[in-house]
Amino acid sequence: MPAVSDCINMLDSETKAVETPEDHAEELRLWLRLLTCTTLIEGEVRGRLRQRFDVTLPRFDLMAQLDKAPDGMTLSDVSKRMMVSNGNVTGLVERLVESGHLDRRTSDTDRRVQVIRLTKLGRAEFRRMAAEHETWIADLFADLTPKDVRELMRLLAKTKASAQKSAARRRP
Repeated sequence: MPAVSDCINMLDSETKAVETPEDHAEELRLWLRLLTCTTLIEGEVRGRLRQRFDVTLPRFDLMAQLDKAPDGMTLSDVSKRMMVSNGNVTGLVERLVESGHLDRRTSDTDRRVQVIRLTKLGRAEFRRMAAEHETWIADLFADLTPKDVRELMRLLAKTKASAQKSAARRRP
C-alpha cells in the first residue's frame, strides 16, 4: 500500500489546497481552481481536435484568428493576438501554407511584411472544426445554467480587471 505522502503527490494542486486549507490563502485556492479548470478544459479540447481532425490547438487558434480577418493579417499581428512569439507563428504558418490552408503574400505597403490569410480550403475546414468545437464547449459547460454562466462571466471580468490593475501597479 502506498504511503500517504505518495497519494498526496498524485493529487492535483487544487485538491491538495482544499485538503490542507490552513496552508493556503483563499486567493491561492482560487488561482488553483482557475488553473485546474483551464487545464482540464484545454486538455479535453486538445484531445478532441487531435482525435477528430488531426489538428493541434495552436493550429486551430491561428486559423480562428485568420477566420476573423478575411483580408489577412501580418505575422506580427497574429502573434500578438495569440500571445506567442513570431517564431512560434512562423512554424505554424509554414505548415499551413504547405498543406494548402493558408496563402502568404508581401504587404502592399511594406515589402518587408508578410500577410497571411486562409485559403478557400482553409476557411472551409476551419469552419467545420469550429462548429464542432462550439458543440464541445457547450458540452463541457452543460451542467451550468444560463444564470451560472452570466455570473461566472461577471466574476471573471472582475478577476481580469483586478489582475490587470495589479500588473499595472508593478510597471514603472
